[in-house]
Amino acid sequence: MGSAISANKAELLAIANAVATEKMIDKSIVIEAMEEAIQKSARSRYGAENDIRAKLDPRTGDLRLWRVVEVVEEVEDYFKQVDLKQAEKLQPGAAVGDYIVDPLPPVDLGRIDAQSAKQVIFQKVRDAERERQYEEFKDRANEVVTGVIKSVEFGHVIVNLGRAEGVIRRDQQIPREAARVGERVRALILKVERNNRGPQIFLSRAHPEFMKKLFAQEVPEIYDGIIEIKAAARDPGSRAKIGVLSRDSSIDPVGACVGMKGSRVQAVVQELQGEKIDIIPWSEDTATFVVNALQPATVSRVVIDEEESRIEVVVPDDQLSLAIGRRGQNVRLASQLTESAIDIMTEAEASEKRQREFAERSKTFEEELDVDETLSQLLVAEGFAELEEVAYVPIEELAQIEGFDEELAEELQSRALEALERQEEASRTERRALGVEDALAEMPHLTEAMLVTLGKAGLKTLDDLADLATDELISKKREAPRRRNADGPPLRRPQRAEDKGGVLGEYGLSEEQGNEIIMAARAHWFEDEDSSGPSDEEAADADSSQ
Repeated sequence: MGSAISANKAELLAIANAVATEKMIDKSIVIEAMEEAIQKSARSRYGAENDIRAKLDPRTGDLRLWRVVEVVEEVEDYFKQVDLKQAEKLQPGAAVGDYIVDPLPPVDLGRIDAQSAKQVIFQKVRDAERERQYEEFKDRANEVVTGVIKSVEFGHVIVNLGRAEGVIRRDQQIPREAARVGERVRALILKVERNNRGPQIFLSRAHPEFMKKLFAQEVPEIYDGIIEIKAAARDPGSRAKIGVLSRDSSIDPVGACVGMKGSRVQAVVQELQGEKIDIIPWSEDTATFVVNALQPATVSRVVIDEEESRIEVVVPDDQLSLAIGRRGQNVRLASQLTESAIDIMTEAEASEKRQREFAERSKTFEEELDVDETLSQLLVAEGFAELEEVAYVPIEELAQIEGFDEELAEELQSRALEALERQEEASRTERRALGVEDALAEMPHLTEAMLVTLGKAGLKTLDDLADLATDELISKKREAPRRRNADGPPLRRPQRAEDKGGVLGEYGLSEEQGNEIIMAARAHWFEDEDSSGPSDEEAADADSSQ
């Protein structure tokens, strides 16, 4: 028996060392798993009700097995308790309430025990291995790794990264790229998530960040921080644009990224399966950057609407199809790059739009201010677009228009104020007809026109308004850039729910104003809590007095 145990010792330690080395986990975790397995089999031998502990010495391989028992006056649980008389034999001087150790002879693991011990050890080692993988990869998001394609399941590519596995989901692959088992592949770590089955490492070859990292590997100036990629947009496998900026005026950022005879950019293009890459000088001036981003098309004029985050680009008629690109690709990428919706129109369309706006605005002034066509057109020509501008602009600005004097300016202002009051009154009547509470009219920043919009959306009480989140109230509608076939009418993609914006999105309220409105609408909730009725003591007093 002795020789069997000593052989066993050496064997146990050898197994522990081999498993720890192979799985790259701490030897103590393997020893712990073995102890747990031995405890389990000892319980099945001596009875599962016993509190049995095992200790394996990691240096010598000595195995100690014992049972923990509590010293009591009267034994109720024979497995976990002993009386004083029995305790004296095990440990002289034991007192009631002590926990003492009752040594057990080492168990000889039978075939079934060995099998269950193996399962416990495997489970423990697997858990430790998963934890190590997660710890190793959790901080490596946005890093490029190289792995070997292990399999392709339902279009998702499983990649062996050495000590872990990653997955490139179908939407993160480059379209039409063939994934062959056994081939080496480079990808970006998108995110790492903890999972019951171990860490899930999501990889991507389609993300713009992957292209940025590839450039950093090919262009030393980017790696050193002299050149920065400020923006990137991709149509994976087809076309991409990057905006680059140099911190050193003596270095041309575009030239550095292209490389000698295009060698640097070519290396990235090959890795991305022939994706064409436009390298564009980045500019802080949005208009300049948009003009650069729409290359190779030439742009005549750029009009920026900062409030709406929209950009109108006017191009010569013969440049329209080039600016839009095949299936709207050029304008779509430029839009992603500049983070703005871009509307492309020809000179003729721009001129027509200007004329239409001019006519609409002058007609509004003509009717609302009760003035003749010449005067209303003069106001529009001077840059006035809305009645509010006429009503609240400093009087001198109106007076200094050619042919105007102070008296005329004052008259126009008072008519504009009257017109606004008329509109407000009409909106108030409509708002009340819709059943919107008067209490809403007391909320900050809300005009009667806004209250009509709320009423039409079914928001008629303070509680309706208070239940909204700020972005549900004020977020602007996100519109896709208008694309068009070169020879056809503009195309718009179907609008998704998240593009539709808040109920009052069209009014240009700031987030701060939105928060103020919501908080003011919720104020009555807190007042109701404060005055929700008598306290317990007051209620008790009232009862006793009756």
